[in-house]
Parts: sequence; structure tokens; C-alpha cells
Amino acid sequence: MANHRSGSRMNRAGGIAAVLAAAMVLPAGLASSAETKSTWGFAVSSWHTAIYETRFMDECPEGINATNDEYWWRSLSKDQRGKLTNNGMTTQIGRQAIANHRGPNGEDICQVPTAVTDPPLLTVQSKTSYGLNLDGTSDGRETGKTCKHEKFTGVDGTPAVDNQLYRLLGCVYGWRSIGHVETAANGHRRTNGLGMILLEVTDVDDPRNDDDVKVTFYRSVDQFTFDKNDNPLPYSTYRIDYNNGTPRYGATLPGKIVNGNLTTESGDVSLPFYANYGFQTMRLRDVRIDVQISEDGSAADGILAAYYDTEQLWEYVGELGWQPTGVYNCPAIYAAMRKLADGYRDASGQCTAISSAFKIKAVAAFIRHGDPKTPTDVQAGR
Repeated sequence: MANHRSGSRMNRAGGIAAVLAAAMVLPAGLASSAETKSTWGFAVSSWHTAIYETRFMDECPEGINATNDEYWWRSLSKDQRGKLTNNGMTTQIGRQAIANHRGPNGEDICQVPTAVTDPPLLTVQSKTSYGLNLDGTSDGRETGKTCKHEKFTGVDGTPAVDNQLYRLLGCVYGWRSIGHVETAANGHRRTNGLGMILLEVTDVDDPRNDDDVKVTFYRSVDQFTFDKNDNPLPYSTYRIDYNNGTPRYGATLPGKIVNGNLTTESGDVSLPFYANYGFQTMRLRDVRIDVQISEDGSAADGILAAYYDTEQLWEYVGELGWQPTGVYNCPAIYAAMRKLADGYRDASGQCTAISSAFKIKAVAAFIRHGDPKTPTDVQAGR
């Protein structure tokens, strides 16, 4: 994370001390002068679908959903099971190709989820969730752009929270905290640097309280720098992804800081998304962030909430069908997704986006501007 320092201040500080000061965020509680504005950088080090989990899974009173493999297994006679699984010796991974092609004409039910009709998905029954109020209503009633839906109470007690993605996936093993889908996705992002999101906060007058800042979203072309404990190292430098001379991503939202809590107004944002060997540009509508910046400015932790395009969501979920360790059922999720979608109705009245929340963590970072193909010394905070 970095901040602008005037030439006169650096001259007064002198020598190495001035150089070090220029590379550090202002200490918490120390306001900038009216003439000096800071620029901060963060690298998002963790991105999880916001699943609120209780100790005894009270949010899933009927348990976890059955999987593609389980429905295939149930459909077979005893003789068929023996023949197709070598009397049970073939592992779930080994029989995945057969299990997924259980459509009436051999369709892959993750690529054609309407080919079969499975029992309805077991959805979250909790009244509590992570997230933010995205539709502006207190009761989830139908509006000009949203469909009627049930609201949650926030984990912190905030009323009227929208997070239908949690209702959809909260009782699906792969998306829970120990599930393969989320665990593998974050592991891959940390190790290969793909889909790495950078946040740049500009026009900062006061690091703890400022009612007018801007938050810009970029993609990094560099991998994470780690410390000796394999944690992302704060204050590392990351270059922005450029395309034909301009940043490939770069949406900006107005925001404010109150007691170190950074929030933004809503707006449409495109973000890079990489998970489980799949990449897409997420088209998120009405994005808002609510993150708490640590006292020393080295980290941030909070929520990004938005409406997630259902076609894009299914593009990701459907492609995961080949991973047996994902442990979920494609046709049931697809049917429930269309039913639970609550944002951006089309001409037919079907909502085309689903309210979502993602838990994010970030570490302070220098964000280097300029096309990586054209070396430059322009860098945020310098």
C-alpha cells in the first residue's frame, strides 16, 4: 500500500528514512494534510463464496445434497452396479464419465442439465447470512428489476440482506468451507496468480475517515509474493494487466472510509475470475464492497456483494461437472438457480442474475501502472 508524499516532505525527511516513508501507508489515525492525497493498493489474497455455516449445520436441516454419482448409482439395478463398477472396485473418479452421461440419450447432465429431472435441491433454511441489501427493499418484494424473494438478517444483525447464492449453494458440500470447489479454487489462485484482483483506493485525505474516495478494480499479471510462512507478503509490487495500451479491467466506484471501514456505492464491475481450471470475466451488477482496513493498513477483510449473471454462474458450475470431488448435482442446482434468481428481470419476467456475497481478504500492495510490455516507472504511491 502506498501514499503520495510531496517533494518538500521527502526533502525534510532525508535519505533512507524518506524512501522508506514513501513506501509505507500512513499510520492509523494520522491524517494527511489538506494538500496531500494518498493512494492505497491492495491485492485480494482470498475469495470465498460467502457461506454462513453453523456448528451443527442448522442451516441445512435435511442434510447435504446428493451428488451426480449418487443419483446414477440409485438408478442402477444390482447387476448393473456390479457390471459397471467391477463389483464396486471402480472408484467414483473412475466411473465419473459414465455417471455424468445419464441423460435419456446419453447427454452429459452437467452440460445439458434439463435432460433429466432430479429431486429438488435442498436449499438453505437459515434466517442469517453474509451479504448486503442489494435491492433497497426491506421485505424482498418484486420491483422493476428484481423478483420477489426472502430476505436474510446479516451475521452482524443488519436487516434485509440479499444473498440468494447462499440459499442455493449453502447445502452443497463442494461450496462449504471444507468442500473441494472452494478449497481448490483458492489454492489455485494463490499458487498461479491467475484471476488475481487488485484494488486501488485513490483521493484518500485521511486513512481512517474520508467521505470521498474512489476504488478501482484491476487484474494483476504477476503472481503472489509469499513470506516464509507461505502467506501473501504485504507491500509487494504487482503490475496491472493491459490490453492495447489500456487496463483490461478498471471499473471505478465512489466510496468512503469511516473508522477504517471502506464502503462503496453500487455500480457495475467486471472482474477476472479463475477457479478449478476455468477462467471468465465476471459480469457483476450493483457491486458494493464493505471491508475493514487493519489499524496498520497492511490488510483488509470484508464482503463484496453483487448480482451475479446466472448464465455466467452456470458456465462455471456446469464445467465443474467433470470433477467428482466437487460433490454436487447439476440438474437440481440448475433448476433451483432459475427459481431463486432475484435480479435483473428480462422481458418474460425471469430474473437473469442472483444476489451474491463473497468474503474477501486482501494485503497491502504497490500497484504498478503502465503496460508491462512497455517498462515505466509510474507506480501507485510513488
